[in-house]
Amino acid sequence: MALDIEKLRALQPQAGLGFRIRRLGHVVLQVTHLERSLLFYTQGLGFKVTEIYSEELQPGGFAFLRCHADHHSIALVGTGAGRSRHTELHHIAFEVGSVEEVFAMRERLRERGATITFEGRRRAGCQIAVEFLDPDGHCLEIYWGLDQIGASGYVRPASEWNQNSRSRRRQSGNRPRYRHSEIASSVKGFFYNGTKKRPARCRR
Repeated sequence: MALDIEKLRALQPQAGLGFRIRRLGHVVLQVTHLERSLLFYTQGLGFKVTEIYSEELQPGGFAFLRCHADHHSIALVGTGAGRSRHTELHHIAFEVGSVEEVFAMRERLRERGATITFEGRRRAGCQIAVEFLDPDGHCLEIYWGLDQIGASGYVRPASEWNQNSRSRRRQSGNRPRYRHSEIASSVKGFFYNGTKKRPARCRR
């Protein structure tokens, strides 16, 4: 049965729930070798270790990692049965502060021999991103410039998704304004193997 896109877009939370989720708190991944994964996430991605559970407390060990003031943003449990098969979790994304940091992360990943599955501008959301695999095959994304939705609820239409010279829209109640000079030159040519295509793994 075909999806009714307009019906799905119209879905809204009920009034009077009594609560509101503020943000995504943390993600916990099963990994096959905790030390190997800790090296990747700390030395490769820059996370800091907050706490480690011994194998007595948690079979395989349990590592809590942070990237800001929260105790942990991601955690790793060393009980994975094998490489990720991408049957449930699609990918996890981490924001950085500038497009230059996205490029720096890409170079860091290349230096460490990571498998990069996508680099360029995404469609919905229009962020500049690099997607890659961790040692267990989990798909991760580093991004900058995700569209922000203001009080009016206006969302950039699909006809503007591929306008590569346009950056993050400012959060306001009006139609979005774009800052051309910030990324126009640096984004040119920033695509996987010179195209917007990538391997079927983690496709979206």
